[in-house]
Amino acid sequence: MKLTEISKDVYACIQPDKGLGWSNSGFVNLGGGLVIDTFWDLPLTRELISCYTSVSSSVDEQGRPAARLVNTHHNGDHCWGNQLFAGAEIIGHTLCAEAMRNDPTPGLFAALQGGGMALPGLDDFVAALSAFDFSGIEITPPTTLFDEKLQLTLDGCALEMIYVGPAHTIGDVIIHLPEQKVVYVGDVVFRKCTPIGWEGSYRQWAAALEAICDLQPDVVVPGHGPLTDVAGVREMGEYLSYVREQSQRCFEAGMSEREAARGIDLGPYAGWTEPERIVFNVHRAYREFRGEAFDAPVDAIALMQEMAALRSERS
Repeated sequence: MKLTEISKDVYACIQPDKGLGWSNSGFVNLGGGLVIDTFWDLPLTRELISCYTSVSSSVDEQGRPAARLVNTHHNGDHCWGNQLFAGAEIIGHTLCAEAMRNDPTPGLFAALQGGGMALPGLDDFVAALSAFDFSGIEITPPTTLFDEKLQLTLDGCALEMIYVGPAHTIGDVIIHLPEQKVVYVGDVVFRKCTPIGWEGSYRQWAAALEAICDLQPDVVVPGHGPLTDVAGVREMGEYLSYVREQSQRCFEAGMSEREAARGIDLGPYAGWTEPERIVFNVHRAYREFRGEAFDAPVDAIALMQEMAALRSERS
């Protein structure tokens, strides 16, 4: 976990990208302090809070470094530490808060860790969960909600939260600091890490990436992976475009999703973390080609089993 000051009073907390669940966070040490995203469990979020407390000018009596917290989206690795900010203002998109209440629970992941629930073919996934502690987590959704944009001024610093979903998820939000030329983008951007989409479309994800580039930031804080800039955002867009185009070629040739995921040459993207996530990305493309709704239910377990099989074949 590395704390980096990317502009005066503006920070990023970057975790090493070890795959599933290793996300990033941000902190603006102005106007009482604002944190962008928590982590997947309480121990990691406590470590995160310690990092921010070391630089915060607004630590309260409970040791919280900020009066506000914003969640970029509803996935647990960006919000399951929210309860440690009880008493702070928690901000998010309306659809983010709704989805957070309907997501798989920490108890489910704890059961997988403890052997109380079996998922055939997903031994690697369960092993990856062992790095996290899902005990004691109480889902704490945002209560200050918005739909399109929310603007704040922190000690004279303008900050804008902008809805760009559904791209990675249905409630994707980015946080823009125009004066500092910094934007926190959550999982709308993965850097040197294979992206994966849950709800949304290729078209909207591309539009979200273009919206980030239009802001002309000097620094982009991704949801996973190292800090980047507009070039990194465009590279991820190129990956998505390439996978969609190749998936369409396979679809029109009558190939199955399984054949497509194995047949697409990832070229320069093969070295990104967890390249087998192409299984999900091909599946999203095929759904679109079949005219299915962007939020139609997905059999995530079956796709994860297929990812595991592909990873095993290539190891």
